[in-house]
Amino acid sequence: MMKMEKPPAPLIVPDPDDPRLTQRVSGIDQTGVTVEIKVPVERPLTLYLNAQEIVTMMTIGDYPEYLALGYLLNQNMLKYDDVVTEVEYDDDLQVVVVRTEHHTNFEAKLKKRTQTSGCAQGTAFGDLLEAVESVALPKAELRTSWLYRMTHAINTMPSLYLEAGAIHGCVLCKESEPVCYTEDVGRHNAVDKIAGWIYRHGVDPADKILYTTGRLTSEMVIKTVRMGIPILISRSGFTAWGVDLARQVGLTLVGRAKGKRFIALSGAERIIYDQNLAYIEEESARSKRKGEGRDD
Repeated sequence: MMKMEKPPAPLIVPDPDDPRLTQRVSGIDQTGVTVEIKVPVERPLTLYLNAQEIVTMMTIGDYPEYLALGYLLNQNMLKYDDVVTEVEYDDDLQVVVVRTEHHTNFEAKLKKRTQTSGCAQGTAFGDLLEAVESVALPKAELRTSWLYRMTHAINTMPSLYLEAGAIHGCVLCKESEPVCYTEDVGRHNAVDKIAGWIYRHGVDPADKILYTTGRLTSEMVIKTVRMGIPILISRSGFTAWGVDLARQVGLTLVGRAKGKRFIALSGAERIIYDQNLAYIEEESARSKRKGEGRDD
């Protein structure tokens, strides 16, 4: 895979003004008054790999090419050195077809699947654990000054979450700078879009950090490792299996990163404490998300 020192421009950022991604819905509030709010859309997207139907995903519908490629990469159906000859998206049919230079057949693999935890549930397949067990993650460092600047930048960027709620975000960062920010109704979709973007543009993951608004589950750990990213951070909490897997593969796993606070449960040797906490403010109310005070 070709490596680039700088990510391509323009970088992906959420577009809360895109009329395709939200719709207005009328309702009644706690006082009996009629109100109108924005809510994210969900629409089906059926993915084909060559002539084989793989899955139908529920998604907000942006960046279908990245979502399709990232899904196949993170499910170990596509390798980073595979040659993709075409990615064709039909908006009317809500179908995306990924075509490769080599023949593919995943009939047996598709029979062995596990429904993953979390909103807009994802799918994992039986050979994913074997695919990550042999991965050697690159050496990297996480400076606390980067972490605080990064989370502040993410929390203050325009987003569909701030516009309509009910959505997860994933952000690829280099040091403290967000370089690719995706959102979707499920965190697995958001991270798959990032994987597809990395593949499509030949971005080097070795010096990157992945941030997510969702829980640090086994699925998130596996996908981060599949992408070759050595550091995973969340504003939310952990699952036990997610922590176990992160420790097995040497992934730096940092959760509950809100304001001044964070907890590292794996890979703490990468962390460099170079930030004076006296200069860090607590998180503003505007940046707080659902379920504050518990794991989202």
